[in-house]
Amino acid sequence: MEFIIKIGQFLLSLSLLIVLHELGHFIPAKLFKTRVEKFYLFFDVKYSLFKKKIGETVYGIGWLPLGGYVKISGMIDESMDKEQMALPPQPWEFRSKPAWQRLIIMLGGVFVNFVLAYVIYVIMSFTYGDTDVTAKSMKDGYWIDNPLLVDLGFKTGDKIIAVDGQKVDSHLDVVKNIIKTEKYTIDRNGETVDLQLPVDFLGQLSSRKVKGGLFKLRFPFMVGEVSDTMVNKGVDLKEGDILLTVNNKPLRYYDEVGDRLMAYKNQTITSTFLRGTETITRQLKVNNDGKLGIMPGEDAKRFDALGYYDKTLKEYTFLESFVGGKDKFVDQVGGYFDQLGKIFSPSTGAYKGVGGFKAIYDVFPSTWIWQNFWGLTAFLSIMLGVLNLLPIPALDGGHVVFLLFEIVSGRKPSEKFLEKAQVVGFFILIALVLFANGNDIFKAIFN
Repeated sequence: MEFIIKIGQFLLSLSLLIVLHELGHFIPAKLFKTRVEKFYLFFDVKYSLFKKKIGETVYGIGWLPLGGYVKISGMIDESMDKEQMALPPQPWEFRSKPAWQRLIIMLGGVFVNFVLAYVIYVIMSFTYGDTDVTAKSMKDGYWIDNPLLVDLGFKTGDKIIAVDGQKVDSHLDVVKNIIKTEKYTIDRNGETVDLQLPVDFLGQLSSRKVKGGLFKLRFPFMVGEVSDTMVNKGVDLKEGDILLTVNNKPLRYYDEVGDRLMAYKNQTITSTFLRGTETITRQLKVNNDGKLGIMPGEDAKRFDALGYYDKTLKEYTFLESFVGGKDKFVDQVGGYFDQLGKIFSPSTGAYKGVGGFKAIYDVFPSTWIWQNFWGLTAFLSIMLGVLNLLPIPALDGGHVVFLLFEIVSGRKPSEKFLEKAQVVGFFILIALVLFANGNDIFKAIFN
């Protein structure tokens, strides 16, 4: 079921982004009376899963889910249709249109990607608002279990008070600019400590297969499920019970449970739980691995009500949501350009984190939550837009570079030159795709 939910989100998001991106090319092409021969979701190598011709355009779905395309007559693209290009230019072909019209057609897909992301962020601002956790409410700091952070000197209980010299007011201030962060200032038991991140922090982080976030909020051990096959089956525990003590010693956070129980392996402990507003006592067995056989649960609203942290909600009016959406959009675009800058700087090692389709699949959660789905779709739309702007022949950005050269210089590059550039760009793209998906395979095998 988890696979079905994840792959469903992945395919729906990918299909939506591809169709709208290609529609961004299709609409201006039709407006400028340019013939569009094909409009495809996914690639139709050798055959199609579905196709239907309406007017002069064949609409279809290919079997290879690596993207999509529109085939515009008289355009040198990945189809490399040399027979058509050898014929005299026709008025309905791309090559016969003014440079400014061709530029708009080529920028249409990226424009739609950016507009889509902005619209999603506006709707999310209005529908969900912004949730955050105040820094002052995290009285006992963060839960640090990422091995890299531990190696760098971070400890559970550290309170982040500044990031690169900027005061921290909320949890979002700590995590939102991790790509370009260089220094964290922490409060450790009343002592101020500066911890510097290494230049290749992102590279080291990518090389370690660790689930979960870097700086985790601390929360209690709440009962989610007691397995029927585990050591404490049959004990009267209910979902939502919160562990308070172990053998009369207070236990406030989930991250304290492992070390505490290791001292009681193969023993029976007396534990108290909070059930609603009442306290109950239960005898629990600890197995040879220092486990109770109880799956933990999570309820952010309840943790907030119990004072583990203060969760804030900023709501937007309809008009305010346009500003809120703009702020999210600008932050994400800026952050992605920062990420690209790191990737193209070998010293950062960020290239190790470049992933392919499996990496995109992995970002989707195993439960279908629409807020998460739309947030990820907006981010992927920005990613698709930015990547397509790269000045690589065969990408939209490569076509745009040649068109700008033509507009500025008044000289149109020869079709033979454009064909050669397209071939070079195609091999660059293949190399990038192989590298990204090769990274996925390498991590799956060796991490």
